[in-house]
Amino acid sequence: MKHRWTTYISVAGLLAALLGSPAPLRAQDPGDVPPKPAAHAYPPLDTTTTDDTPSPDTLLPDARPLTGVQNQTLGRIESPHSYWEPGFSYSNTSQSDNPGSSTNGWSTTSYFAANVSLLESWRAAQLAVNYSGGGEVSTDKSVGDGAFQQLGVSQSFQWARWQVLLLDNFSYLPTSEFGFGGGTGLGTAGGGISSGVPTTGTTSNYQTLFDAVGPRYTDNFTAQAVYLLSPRSSMNVSGTYGILRFVNPGNIDTDNSGASLGYNYQLNKTDTIGVVYRFTHFSYVGDPQTIDDHSFSFAYGKKITGKLALQVYGGPDITEFGVPIGGQSHEVSASGGGSLLYGFSNRGSVGLLYSHQVTGGSGVSTAGAETDQVTGNISHAVGRVWRVQGNVGYARNRSILSSAPQTSYNTVYVGGGFSRPFGPNANFSFAYSGNIQTSSASGCMGSACNSTYTEHQLVVTVQWHTRPLVLR
Repeated sequence: MKHRWTTYISVAGLLAALLGSPAPLRAQDPGDVPPKPAAHAYPPLDTTTTDDTPSPDTLLPDARPLTGVQNQTLGRIESPHSYWEPGFSYSNTSQSDNPGSSTNGWSTTSYFAANVSLLESWRAAQLAVNYSGGGEVSTDKSVGDGAFQQLGVSQSFQWARWQVLLLDNFSYLPTSEFGFGGGTGLGTAGGGISSGVPTTGTTSNYQTLFDAVGPRYTDNFTAQAVYLLSPRSSMNVSGTYGILRFVNPGNIDTDNSGASLGYNYQLNKTDTIGVVYRFTHFSYVGDPQTIDDHSFSFAYGKKITGKLALQVYGGPDITEFGVPIGGQSHEVSASGGGSLLYGFSNRGSVGLLYSHQVTGGSGVSTAGAETDQVTGNISHAVGRVWRVQGNVGYARNRSILSSAPQTSYNTVYVGGGFSRPFGPNANFSFAYSGNIQTSSASGCMGSACNSTYTEHQLVVTVQWHTRPLVLR
């Protein structure tokens, strides 16, 4: 509980400092992809359900470095105003039996949330905030009543040759972030009420298992600096720190820190190559084990504003264990991945992400995990007001060392739904999500060991928000 309140105070302090810092209008990045796997991976696809996709004609080129901490986007929109946009939402999820459930059938959980998005722009800087928070009431006594919080904050600065970016993502959720919200605004900080404000941050301790016991919270802070060496080349350096904490006993609390150094070279108007070194350190509360991971990757990216954002990366990976496992203290392997985002004019988009990397163990193992993760999302307008979307995610977590007890988990979520606005200030969405997990656990320590199950969810969300309230 002490860690929990410490995290709340830290996040509140960071937000207060950012809000109070004077800074000079930088263009904003719409439809940012929320970051969610481990430190050196690209985050999962955005699942917001905004009812309009910016036209390519209104987009400016995405200026993010290829080897940086954020995913590439289709472009950015320049905002002429600073504004904030409050709102409220109600979501009802109906789910079949889940692990630890006290019901013998379906149960329902209602989420009541206040949402707010804030964009503050100056001549050479920008502050963006997305927040959702409220309470939950469940008919499943094993879940009970509780609260949930999601916060994303970014502060960026840009000068002639320098770019500085500060990011923080905080969440306190009753279940894993992996597939939470079933593709509706429930799973997005700010509720997805404002398409102009980015979903911010990178997640270092992303948990891809469904059945860990009780609520958990994460906080991930990232700082990045980019220096323009020439009109075609740049370097970027970053540092990250993150935590994963569980409220109930039976799972493993994890700390994460890391750094990266990258070089980018633009071959032509659309193609970029790069090389990057990333270091990640995992440690576990109450356990002497530590994991140091070193990855060296070559990267290629292609961006066509409003149409295409592609990146691939890969290279050798060296993992070192502070406490040898089975007499083995290190492992040499490979890491890599890629992302693809394609826009259908202003009617929708489709995206796909893949990563293969070392992660912290998802609160189940202190030996870490070798994780393969794939996420996909498609969204398209149908007629004048309706929008349909589909999403899928797959994660495989298995032992890093061949000499360690072989433990593997396969988790899948798949779903789809539709949404439509009612006037300029209200939105309705409905989605289905199926969650499946299979495991072969012979050496894990957390409460999720030996758990195999299938869960179905139906999510109905109603949102209301004001028009953007202009600050200046």
